[in-house]
Amino acid sequence: MIGFGTQTKHDGAALLVREADGIAERLRRALEAAPDAERPGLERALALVAEAAAVPDAELRARWVRQRLDAAGYEGPPDSVRAIKTLREAEPALSLLAAVGYAKETARAESAPGTAAEA
Repeated sequence: MIGFGTQTKHDGAALLVREADGIAERLRRALEAAPDAERPGLERALALVAEAAAVPDAELRARWVRQRLDAAGYEGPPDSVRAIKTLREAEPALSLLAAVGYAKETARAESAPGTAAEA
């Protein structure tokens, strides 16, 4: 997810790559040619791709941050100084500005109604 080929700090370092459109198109083509026995599975796969494509970028970035914090063993609030330090240690090319922004975005996402943090 970090920039290509440089070790410089990046303010907008998290690059989201969405392949859902291409995958959905391939599934639609496969569905057109599929025998009846394969159609339910392909239809379900197409529905899952549509769900994944509907996830907002902010939520994907929050998941990305949480995955890095979890992998580092950090369990506290995502917008604490310790969390930001942990995130920057996990992703050395991430600038302080970007790390703070992502940490705040993650805290908002985790405190929003209907999120896993609420359960």
